[in-house]
This record gives sequence, structure tokens and C-alpha cells, in this order.
Amino acid sequence: MLIGIVAGIVIGGALTYATGLAKLFLAPYGSSAEYKSSESATAPDLATGEWINSESLKLADLRGRVVLIDFWTFGCYNCRNTLSFVKSWNDRYRGSGLTIIGVHSPEFDEERKLENLRREISSLGIRYPVVTDNDYQTWNAYKVEAWPTVFLLDKQGRIRWMHVGEGDYAKAERLIQTLLAEEPPPENKSDSNK
Repeated sequence: MLIGIVAGIVIGGALTYATGLAKLFLAPYGSSAEYKSSESATAPDLATGEWINSESLKLADLRGRVVLIDFWTFGCYNCRNTLSFVKSWNDRYRGSGLTIIGVHSPEFDEERKLENLRREISSLGIRYPVVTDNDYQTWNAYKVEAWPTVFLLDKQGRIRWMHVGEGDYAKAERLIQTLLAEEPPPENKSDSNK
């Protein structure tokens, strides 16, 4: 009997790993990736959606600013656990060049309703821009697999860090500070002749 239990655990673990489910099970515990500017890809554009706390934003218009993109949904326990950190970074670094954008990609039907999202954003005290992603276009463009997932973009709009799940808050804040301290992108030469 003990051999059967051990074999079941080994087979179950192998199947979980082989099918990629391990990422989903471990996401609440966090995983990160940091990229050097030379190996960073330009972040995909944000898909159209309803904007709350802001007019529609385009990443190209935010060049020269550090951008944190937080994929979340209001019914996610782990998302709520990260929220105090995201809000505090907005309060501390917005004036220094950080723009936070919440991308609300719903998990359940009630999270798709704009009036429910507006109520939750107000209740949770979120003051930074949030865009709806009910059709998962932005989620898919960024290849997100779990809530919450955070991306940090440098002043050139390149992805420099991503984190899945909770945790790594001190590292995230250090990276925000590092990216804010980097030199802004050089101005377009045609603009300097004006």
C-alpha cells in the first residue's frame, strides 16, 4: 500500500510538472525574472478597455517614465495581499516618474461588470489608472498565466522585470528606484532641432 501511495505521488508530480500546472500551483508563492536592458523586449501595447481613474493611456506616451503594470482581479485573495504595496509605491514614486497601471483581467462573471469593478476600486482605495481586460487581450499579449503578475518597464518601455504571485516586495521597490535613477532616453534628434 505504501508503494502505491509513493508511486501515485511521483506520477502525480510528474504529470503536474509536464502539463505546466506546477506554475499555476506555485504562482501564489511567487516567481520572478529580471532582464538587462540589452535583452529586454519592448512591452506590448495595452488593448482597449474601459479606463477608471484616468483617460486612456498609451505606453508610447509614457516614454521617459517607469511603468509598473499589475495584472489583477478584485476577487483574487493574492491580488488583495499585494495591493497595499502597489498603492504605497504609487503614493511614494508617482511624483518621481512612476506610473502604475492596473490591468483588471476578471476570473469570475461578477468581476466583468464595470459597476462592480468601480465599486471595488473605490472601496479598496485605488487611485492609479485601471483598465478593463475582459477579453484577455492584454493578458495574452503579455503571456500572463496567473494573478497577480507584475511587470516593470524602464523609461524606454522595455520589460525589465516580472513577478508572478505574492512577495519580492523589497526587490520590486529596489528595482523601481534603480529604474527611476536611470538616465532618460535620448531625445529624438529631429525634436532637438525645433
